Amino acid sequence: MSNKITIDDLTQKLKGPHHKITPQRKIVLEVFIENPGEHLSAEDVHYILRDKGYDIGLATVYRSLELLSDLSILQKNDFGDGCRRYELNTATADAHQHHHLICVSCGKVAEFADDLLDELEDDIMKKSNFKITDHQVTFYGYCSKCQKKK
Repeated sequence: MSNKITIDDLTQKLKGPHHKITPQRKIVLEVFIENPGEHLSAEDVHYILRDKGYDIGLATVYRSLELLSDLSILQKNDFGDGCRRYELNTATADAHQHHHLICVSCGKVAEFADDLLDELEDDIMKKSNFKITDHQVTFYGYCSKCQKKK
């Protein structure tokens, strides 16, 4: 059995009384399927689509990304540089998202899947009477290539 996400898997989440599967939304989703693991900005998606010959406006890309994020099809990330980036949301409903490693020199974004914070979450929930449903952790530092340059 394959774990590969298909466009049909994702468009199923768009079906319903409030959302349509527009051609624009479908091609935006295809960009993420064709670029697995990438953290793409709206401008990145727009450039990829224009490079492929699609005539789609940047505002349409922004609206599509926000809707797909609101529907949890995409995960929206803000790494503190003023640029939102998106990636396919592959986590199950009961699992945490992966964490990110950001190189402060070259800007490379890597993923770290191990979740080592379960005990900390339990402690916080007990002490604060706050039900935690998820968390995001971002580590900043230097990737191996940038470390070698120094």
